[in-house]
Amino acid sequence: MSSQNPVAAEPAAPQKSRRGFLMRLLVIVLVLVAIACGLWYYFDGRWYEATDDAYVNGNIVQVTPQVPGTVVTIGADDGDLVHAGDVLVKLDQANTEVALAEARANLASTVRKVRGLYSNVSGAQADVAVRKVAVDKARADYNRRRDLAKSGAISSEELSHALDELNSAQSALTTAQQQLQTNKVLVDDTVVASHPDVMAAAARLRQAYLDNLRTTIIAPVDGYVAKRSVQLGQRIAVGAPLMAVVPLHQVWIDANFKETQLTHMRIGQPVDITADVYGGSVKYKGTVQSLGVGTGSAFSLLPAQNATGNWIKIVQRVPVRIFFTDAKQLDEHPLRIGLSTDVEVGLHDQTGPMLAQKPQTAPVFNTDVYAKQMAQANTVIEQIIHENMAGGSDNAPAPAQSSKK
Repeated sequence: MSSQNPVAAEPAAPQKSRRGFLMRLLVIVLVLVAIACGLWYYFDGRWYEATDDAYVNGNIVQVTPQVPGTVVTIGADDGDLVHAGDVLVKLDQANTEVALAEARANLASTVRKVRGLYSNVSGAQADVAVRKVAVDKARADYNRRRDLAKSGAISSEELSHALDELNSAQSALTTAQQQLQTNKVLVDDTVVASHPDVMAAAARLRQAYLDNLRTTIIAPVDGYVAKRSVQLGQRIAVGAPLMAVVPLHQVWIDANFKETQLTHMRIGQPVDITADVYGGSVKYKGTVQSLGVGTGSAFSLLPAQNATGNWIKIVQRVPVRIFFTDAKQLDEHPLRIGLSTDVEVGLHDQTGPMLAQKPQTAPVFNTDVYAKQMAQANTVIEQIIHENMAGGSDNAPAPAQSSKK
């Protein structure tokens, strides 16, 4: 029995040799994989930073009334598409129309009164001319009587009366000249349209016109209506929030990266974005627009007071703003404010700055719908001034004969 044991143990030797080979092969594979991972991380992997603490943000344009009033019409509801200038809310115009009519009448009356001031100047000039003729006549009479008095042809009393008439004529001339100067002061270096009284009346009309126009509340920008709170018949005050308009074609991403991830992050670096609403099948292209100038906790309502009590170090996060570079992607797959996203920033390009180097030279966001309102008001003012000018001219006073009529 003992002589058969060596024979039975002989087949186990090849299995042990094969197992050792497989172990060595596995170790080699693992080493190669580790080397490959190390090379990938050194040349490419370490040049990316990603976070899922990123959300869609954008401009939320609040629609608020500029004049108080009662709501009579609501032109759009939540989710509706509106364009700049579309009517969103209308207010009752009864009070503003009365104020506008009063301002129109006041401007017309003021234009006519200022025309009268120019006519007064013309009349005062004519009066001065008449007084000068009277002075010349009185002086000639006095000189003639003075020569006659020397020869004894007239009495000294008659000469005294002539002197009194000359003095009276000179006083009347002085009074007329002062009245002319007073009338000139009221209209010097002006035409009717630029006279201070007319400009003040025009300003009141402009305000009344704008108040009446602003009872129709329009959309400042293109976008979608959200957060409608206004109701029909509601009495609203100036500045009360009625609804919001959100331009979804101008959204961006606010990604909150850990402070340790910002070492190599620069403005202008490319970003890959995926939104939870569409999943990984849809990838947006973006670029780093700016890196926040402070952590989220520093700008919170109650910032951390690290200098008091016990302190525990917490890695802070800094908001990074990312803009979309392809507007067509937002047309094909629109995003909404507040949606969750994942972002990955490529750090290969280190040429960009960490902070903006130049101030903005153009408005970041603007609207011109209200500028058109002022242009309309100015047109109405020019029309009223023109209608109340003699001969339809605002550069000259009314003719003298028209004032006599």
